[in-house]
Amino acid sequence: MALPLVLPPTVLGFYMLVAMGTRGPLGKIWQAAFGHGLAFTFTGLVIASVLYSLPFAVQPLVASFESVDRKLLDASAVLGAGTLRTFHRVILPMSVPGIITALVLSFAHTLGEFGGVLMVGGNLAGVTRTVSIDIYDHVQSLQYAEANRMAVILLVFSFAVLSVVYGANRRTRRRVWSPWPAR
Repeated sequence: MALPLVLPPTVLGFYMLVAMGTRGPLGKIWQAAFGHGLAFTFTGLVIASVLYSLPFAVQPLVASFESVDRKLLDASAVLGAGTLRTFHRVILPMSVPGIITALVLSFAHTLGEFGGVLMVGGNLAGVTRTVSIDIYDHVQSLQYAEANRMAVILLVFSFAVLSVVYGANRRTRRRVWSPWPAR
């Protein structure tokens, strides 16, 4: 699960491209099911991004699930709730901050991804061109003002999203975890 954290994005992207290509296992299955290839499509790009960002979701989720007090799980079992009901009624509600963090970190990580996205999706305008690739294209064309404009938009958007998530998590933690009433 943690391999994408240390593996160069182009290496991961290359192997995802091979797997999604017309001769790869995922590509063959996709071709048989949908009648077209998976590589260099928006769907392929989304699949590659999810795989690339998975560790950024798994780690906060595991930490969040592990932080649920064992006594609550025991109480749920004593009251006759099965594992599925305990998961839905106890673990999920107590893990909301971790779930939100996992989703946002994965999304934010995907926004800035470059190597794997370029390998799997290419640079097809209107199909697979991402903001990061667009910034790169502007730099390559010596259009620094346009690259800067796109980079600032991405920076402001990323900062705003993280601020909202951390603020929401802080309020949720206070409501869920604080032994003291809210002021």
